Amino acid sequence: MPPPRISVIIPAHNEAQAIGLVLAEIPAGLVQEVIVVDNNSSDDTSTVARAAGATVLREPRPGYGYACLAGMAYAFGKAAAVQPEIVVFLDGDHSDYPEQLPELLAPLLHGTADLVIGSRALGERERGALLPQQRFGNWLATRLLRLRYGGHFTDLGPFRAIRAPALLGLQMADKTYGWTVEMQIKAARQGLRTVEVPVRYRRRIGTSKVSGTVRGTLGAGYKILWTIFRYW
Repeated sequence: MPPPRISVIIPAHNEAQAIGLVLAEIPAGLVQEVIVVDNNSSDDTSTVARAAGATVLREPRPGYGYACLAGMAYAFGKAAAVQPEIVVFLDGDHSDYPEQLPELLAPLLHGTADLVIGSRALGERERGALLPQQRFGNWLATRLLRLRYGGHFTDLGPFRAIRAPALLGLQMADKTYGWTVEMQIKAARQGLRTVEVPVRYRRRIGTSKVSGTVRGTLGAGYKILWTIFRYW
């Protein structure tokens, strides 16, 4: 039986310093296509990613969800190199460990899960990688997910893998910071088999566009809570 076709989608905004390292750490031969979505960068993110062998898309509308949706539109469109059976989402700031991809894929490949979340809360974290406001936000959001939707999560981590039919069935729509929590809400509501895998987490390269500023932190927190109560 041939291995499943796997595509990786990496949203990236001004990650020229990090994206090359991220791409180099994706295990060779494991995935069929890596799609970097340049989300309105003003640096050389696209150039570095293309030189490293990634398919590069340009999404001028700023927003994490916009970038993920652009990656999905390409992955499931006629222009894609492959039609994926599994889609992986991964950040482009080098905070995740791409070499842990086999661990995320294992429950999907064994047929025991539809969605796998890489949990930073369950894994090892470099000191200072998750700021206090991020830890509190994760705790509050996952607590609300459990109380209202029955979703047993410990994290809204960006490093995740999902079967393509399940992803398409979620009809993802969020354009900005609510993307990850929307996926988990809809997965819980639809009864998808969800598994968390402990993942390591390190301090990102460069300054975070979210937790690195007061405006970004408040904006992300508001959008996550708004998304949770929107589907309530």
